[in-house]
Amino acid sequence: MELEERVAELERRLAALERGDRAGGAADGANRPEPRGPEGAFWALDLLKSELAKAGSVDGGVVYAGSVRLPAGERYEWQYGAYTDGLLDADWSLTAECFAALGHPVRLRLLHEILGGRRTTAELADLDELGTTGQIYHHLRQLTGAGWLHTPGRGRYEVPAPRVVPLLVMITAAGP
Repeated sequence: MELEERVAELERRLAALERGDRAGGAADGANRPEPRGPEGAFWALDLLKSELAKAGSVDGGVVYAGSVRLPAGERYEWQYGAYTDGLLDADWSLTAECFAALGHPVRLRLLHEILGGRRTTAELADLDELGTTGQIYHHLRQLTGAGWLHTPGRGRYEVPAPRVVPLLVMITAAGP
C-alpha cells in the first residue's frame, strides 16, 4: 500500500473509533467483547502482521496506541511498538518499580482522579477514603518516582503526556 493510501485508511479507522464504532478486546477473547473494525474482527492485528512481514520480523511484535481526550479537555495521541525478540531478551526486573507503583488501590485512585481533572494536593485530599494528607503525599511520591506523575507546579500533579496512553493500556489489559 502506498503511503497516501495507508494514511487515508488510518484516518478512516480513527474516525470510526471516534464515533465509537468498535469495542476494545483481546485476541484470546478473555472475557472481553470481540474487537470490531471496518476491515474485520482483528484489523489492527492484521495491519501489525503486515508491517512485521515487511520488516522481516519472524518472531513478531507488539504495538499499542491510543487517541484520548480526558474529561478536562486535554488530547493525547501516542503509539509504541517493539519486536518480540527485543522484549523477550530484555531484563524485565527493570520494570518492577513501575509496576509496583501501580500496585496499590489508593495510587490507582489518585491516577484516576488526576486524569479526571483533580490536579492539586488540596483537591485530592478532599476525596474520601484516600487516607491522611501524609499518606496521600507518600503515594504521590511513589507515583512520581516511578514516572507516572510529574509536578508542573507546587502542589499540582499531572500524568506526563507519554504516560497517558500506556497507563490506559495497562488498565485495559488488567481489567475484567
